[in-house]
Amino acid sequence: MSINQQSYGYGASKSSIREIAAYGAMRKAQIGAQNVFDFSLGNPSVPAPDAVRDSIAHALSLPATALHGYTPANGLPAAREAVAASLNRRFGTAYQADDLYLTCGAAASISIVLNAVCNAGEEVIVIAPYFPEYAVFIQNAGATCVEVMADVKTFQIDVEAVEAAITPRTAAVMIDSPNNPVGSVYARANLQALAAVLEQKSAEYGHAIYLISDEPYREIAYDVEVPWVPDLYDRTIVCYSYSKSLSLPGERIGWVLVPSNNPEHDELVPAIAGAGRKMGFVCAPALFQRVLIDCVDEPTNIEAYARNREALTQGLSAIGYEYIEPQGAFYLWMKALEPDANAFFERAKSYELLPVPSDSFGCTGWVRVGYCVSHQTIVDSMPAWQKLWDSYQR
Repeated sequence: MSINQQSYGYGASKSSIREIAAYGAMRKAQIGAQNVFDFSLGNPSVPAPDAVRDSIAHALSLPATALHGYTPANGLPAAREAVAASLNRRFGTAYQADDLYLTCGAAASISIVLNAVCNAGEEVIVIAPYFPEYAVFIQNAGATCVEVMADVKTFQIDVEAVEAAITPRTAAVMIDSPNNPVGSVYARANLQALAAVLEQKSAEYGHAIYLISDEPYREIAYDVEVPWVPDLYDRTIVCYSYSKSLSLPGERIGWVLVPSNNPEHDELVPAIAGAGRKMGFVCAPALFQRVLIDCVDEPTNIEAYARNREALTQGLSAIGYEYIEPQGAFYLWMKALEPDANAFFERAKSYELLPVPSDSFGCTGWVRVGYCVSHQTIVDSMPAWQKLWDSYQR
């Protein structure tokens, strides 16, 4: 018997983001971390809140069976109640614990939802540029990933292009706001226009078209509204992770919310549970379920990211680089100095600068510069950015 060729292909090709991060780690070992300017991975340099450490310390006093034992497949009732109560306080909703399924981070959340709502041969629309793993998750669910380019001037959703891409096979549209990789936040009017199209197309084709809202960067926004999507479209399913808001990327804790106003709520809840079961995504890490009970309302250190954003944008502007002003998340979408983003990356690499070329995000001619690094890294990188710029002027 041969091995699964799809799985082999994913493993052999790997993630460009992680490949660059691995190269950065190698170069840091060779020449010193202070000499490598690694802007590849969305790995927060901001430490987790003190409350997280305090919660873990408290949990260590629990009996071993409570601390390390299995929880219910969908998560501890107290943890789900804590998340529901937090959402209700923030958004004026009336969610309950059973509307939530706790997960091993955003990747698990998205994969579970896609396996719950997609059948073989159906399609999921993504808004390019988009997080490249979306395509892997969609294909694993037996569906086809359909890329629709955002408005190239504003990087808001091109609603007319989405409408043109919807077919009778469309199961869902996936959005990510604040957006990775651009840092744009979809405006309320933009989302309302999308909702109107999805309502009309759902009625036209006689089946639900779901809006999957991936929101790991919700708390990282700079003086701009991040609309609560279920208020705008009933058939929304929300995926969330605490990797960014609480700086816990390695702990893999998040959730799926099926809002109570979703018309298919009673079918979706068991479908979500069944998808988690068949994929082996049951019982999210018990220790960090307990952390959520204590820390669900802990604020994100937005000031540190805002300071980094200012240093990066001001420094690059002074040199002459063009970019999209980030409204949220911690990425800068910067225009490459030549049409081939991969060639630009290779030249940047010679100056120990490691952004991520845009091709893997479904778009050409840009790079993603992650500014979740230390502030000193940004400051120290500016001479290298200047040298890279000068090399193109010659």
